[in-house]
Order: sequence, then C-alpha cells, then structure tokens
Amino acid sequence: SIPYPLGDGVNLFVRPLIPVFLDQPTPIVSGTQVVDSDGGGMSGGRQFEDTDTELGDISFDVAIGKTFSNGIVAVGGVVGTLDTATDDAVGLGQTLLGPEFLLGKGGHWGFVGMLVNHQWDVAGDSDFDTSITGGQYFYTYNLKNAWQIQAQPTWSYNHEAEGEKWTLPLGIGISKTTAFGKLPVKFSLQYWHYVEQADAFGPDYQVRFQIAPVVPLPW
Repeated sequence: SIPYPLGDGVNLFVRPLIPVFLDQPTPIVSGTQVVDSDGGGMSGGRQFEDTDTELGDISFDVAIGKTFSNGIVAVGGVVGTLDTATDDAVGLGQTLLGPEFLLGKGGHWGFVGMLVNHQWDVAGDSDFDTSITGGQYFYTYNLKNAWQIQAQPTWSYNHEAEGEKWTLPLGIGISKTTAFGKLPVKFSLQYWHYVEQADAFGPDYQVRFQIAPVVPLPW
C-alpha cells in the first residue's frame, strides 16, 4: 500500500497486488469436462496437475480517501486486473476495470469497515463475460501490549457464474506488532472458513500467516 498525502486528512492510495504461484494445483480439463480418476467427467474424484512457478494476473486499486474528525474514513477510486498471467491455469485471460468504495470507522478501541468494488471485462478473451462484485470486510479490536484481534476476509459475487455465485469466508485472527530496532513489524495469523464457495475447486478454509513491515515513505 503506497499512500501519498494530499493535505487536510486526504490521501492518495495506490495498492498493487502481484501474485506469484509457487505450486498451484489445477484441474485437468479434457474438452469441456474435468477429468476424474476414472476418466469419466465430473462423477468421480477429480484429477489435478501442478503448475510450475507462474506469475498471476496483477491487480491494483487507485483511490483517494479522507479521514474525518469523528473517526469516519471514506475512500473512492478505481480497481483493475491486468492480463499478466504466464499460464492460463492461473489467469483469467482478460483485463478488468471498475469502481471501488470504502467506508470505515475508527477509534481507540480499533477499526471496522467494508470495501466494495465491481469489475467488468474491458479487453482480452471475448468468449465469456466477467462481472464480479467483491471486496473485504475488516475489523480490528485493540488489546494490551500491541496485540489485536482482527481479520480482513475477501469476498466476491460472480454475476456470470452458473450455480453458486458467492464466495464468502468468515474470518478471525490475532496479530502482534513489535519493533526490530526502529522498524515496526506486524505479525498476524488468521483463519478463514468458507460458508459459501462458487469455485468447485476453491478452499473450504484457509490459514493465513502475514508479516507486514511498516516502511518509511521517501516523501
């Protein structure tokens, strides 16, 4: 996350996300059917193959946000996804673009809020349409000694999907911020349980460990 102050509590935010898949299982597809262990389509156990180390589709958002004196934070901007994947198995084959909004409330107790965006396909593979609403809900509850209870699960609703359209995890986690010399670093561990999952090959749950250093900006 790269913020740039514009003055009077207003900031410009740029957030690139560059995914690198080290070992990604993907379903083996023959024609239009997923191959099962018996070679008979979807009826049996699905067969998978692993990709090599691949670059995924790079996504980004660019937005302007303002923090108000009552603790309300409002953000508006654009979000996009670039067709940069080096393997079709880990990419969409399209370029996406759309609007993004965030509304949150902070205080001495912590922070809570919701990020919502929507993306449509604007270039790339024209064999299918993409229309996805997504975002994050997030919460932080401050504890003593720089400990926090927090989570930031990402959710989505695929308007073009057949069958289940929601991907919705419930998340909980804990974090600790500590200093290494003058560098603050946050360590967090989260558990996401998916109550809805549109992707038949998506996870039932995730365990996420993150290390987030707070690096001084040059401006």
